[in-house]
Amino acid sequence: MSQTLFRNVQVIDGSGAEPFNADVLVAGNRIKAIGRQPGAVRAASDAVVVDGLGATLMPGLVEAHAHPSFANTPSMPALGDIPPEEHTLITMKFVRLLLDHGFTSINCAAAAKPRVDIVIRNAINAGDIPGPRMLAASPEMTVTGGLGDVRLSHMHRETFAVVADGADAFRRWARFFVREGADTLKINPSGDEGVPGAPAHTTVMTDAEVAAVCDVAHHHDKRVAAHARSADSVKMVLRHGVQIVYHATLADAEALDMLEAAKDRVFVAPTIGITWAAYKERGSLSAGAARRLDHELELGCANMKALQKRGVRVLPGGDYGFAFNPMPRNARDLEHFVRLLGFSPMEAIIAATRHGGALMMQGGELGQVKEGYLADLLLVNGDPLQDISLLQDADRLIAIMKDGVFHKAPQDRRRQAGKLAAE
Repeated sequence: MSQTLFRNVQVIDGSGAEPFNADVLVAGNRIKAIGRQPGAVRAASDAVVVDGLGATLMPGLVEAHAHPSFANTPSMPALGDIPPEEHTLITMKFVRLLLDHGFTSINCAAAAKPRVDIVIRNAINAGDIPGPRMLAASPEMTVTGGLGDVRLSHMHRETFAVVADGADAFRRWARFFVREGADTLKINPSGDEGVPGAPAHTTVMTDAEVAAVCDVAHHHDKRVAAHARSADSVKMVLRHGVQIVYHATLADAEALDMLEAAKDRVFVAPTIGITWAAYKERGSLSAGAARRLDHELELGCANMKALQKRGVRVLPGGDYGFAFNPMPRNARDLEHFVRLLGFSPMEAIIAATRHGGALMMQGGELGQVKEGYLADLLLVNGDPLQDISLLQDADRLIAIMKDGVFHKAPQDRRRQAGKLAAE
């Protein structure tokens, strides 16, 4: 069993404990030992030794709202213009880029085509291509006129959604995506800014439609993720047992209470990144859209602060994948959590690591630097607790390890093999 010993590192373990100096031994794909005293950890004579020189060792990041197939296109219809073969190759490129930037796990929030997430996930798991641990999503299931319905009566257009109306139609699509191998079924019960007939405060799916998808998911041990910006949509999906609530930005007091009551089951990812990029950086919005986004950003930030205080797991993941909010800038969401939501840097890191491990359904073995846990690790040049933004700089990542194997091996701190025998 191969071993790697990280010496002289400052450990942020993902638990919320204060950082500490330690040596960390990885054996195979697990963290075998953590020693806080010099020489406390003994490794095999042929172990690879990495002298951290005081760099930060922390868990790999988890992207809670990943769209690796969204291809940084300028618009939703542009996704439909990409042929499936090219789209698969583009997605392969982006999963590697996300791993290059420290995301060792991604929870996909929707696929641009029915099977693209699934085949990429399978290829990663088979070792055929590099990429993070990945949970694959279906395309977004929406209603006529809802988010993702880009059809026009006089021409064919596609994007990241399939359109269904009525419980039976949603049930058929849900069964189809289960058959194809999706881990997560994605639904769009609320609208979104930029959708002419369904702005963000509207709720467009019915209880029966949401219930149909959740019933399929329940019987097949799948999870449901919901695009739920409006207060009514948040309450609707919680009533039907949805586990992943995206956005929740326009939640009212009742919706916040319901989210708190479900805090042991539910994960919330507000995707502040895309709202910030659309409102603060895009610069081409109408006055009405700007006012609505200003309101949503202000209320959304206040709601996430409230949920954090109530113990609800609020995770970073900013809907990256469009030209105005591109991958692989995903780690910027941790800075948004600190600057806009009032999280401490430690709380933002916990959200992206320990809570992320739970989101990936591996909460007892992923997302912390802890003995027995999976060795998904980052060695960072600098202290993210002092400057959370340096996690956005891939050059600051001295080493990236996934499942005990270096995706990016340390170059500055020379690795030393076979030196332990002489000590």
